[in-house]
Amino acid sequence: MPDESKKKTIIVALAVCIACSLLVSTAEVTLRDFRYKNKKLDRIRNILKAAELPNGRDEAVKVYEERVRPLLVDLRSGKRVPISEFNDLLNIEKFDIRKLAADSQYGRSIPKGEDIAGLGRVPSYMPIYFILDGEEIRSIVFPIVGHGIWSTLYGFIALERDLKTVRGFTIYKHGETPGLGGEVDNPRWKSTWKGKQAFDEEGNLRIRVIKGNVDASRPNSAYQIEGLSGATLTSHGVDAMVRFWLGENGYSALIERLRKDMYGYL
Repeated sequence: MPDESKKKTIIVALAVCIACSLLVSTAEVTLRDFRYKNKKLDRIRNILKAAELPNGRDEAVKVYEERVRPLLVDLRSGKRVPISEFNDLLNIEKFDIRKLAADSQYGRSIPKGEDIAGLGRVPSYMPIYFILDGEEIRSIVFPIVGHGIWSTLYGFIALERDLKTVRGFTIYKHGETPGLGGEVDNPRWKSTWKGKQAFDEEGNLRIRVIKGNVDASRPNSAYQIEGLSGATLTSHGVDAMVRFWLGENGYSALIERLRKDMYGYL
């Protein structure tokens, strides 16, 4: 091939590469806001689902703005984090549980014997969501995360104002086996959580996902959720996840503060 032809080929190839790079960069910038808005809307809708509030795409943002009050909490003390301490990593709007967990300042390691959810590290801070009826607190939604058999499960559990009764439960992201562990996001199964008691009258954590059917005639049935058929390990994962986050390494300090003065906390 003549030198001139080689030069032309190289020039054309470079031009194509530059044009493609510009196209990809433009698309990334153009779609970034779109993806962020969709991600935010998805989070809002799942919070509303756990709280059993209207969550259609056209109404979700309005319902959220009118009925939900988000707060950021220091899990170690149970105290609110003031907005003045928010930054690019520590904030509610852009909260990323994985980034905070990995951060040396905002995350912490869980001792192996206490890490029932199999997370290794967790954030020291988490957002929570107060659901309001006017000035009245209706329920509180808590984010939860843990491991199933194949994937990390992400969800929300909502407790009634009494901080004992489950208002709603949802898993919104997972990679479990379709038809088996994947049934964690089946609306029918999630509805069985409603009305269950997470804590007893003394404040002890009692809720469990069990293997087999729940015998309604037994006193403990109020604390039990039937496990997923054919997905024992995923059911164990959900059980461990919920008990972890409602326990001492999760929201325990916060829940204790709320029991003493819920309205003062707001």
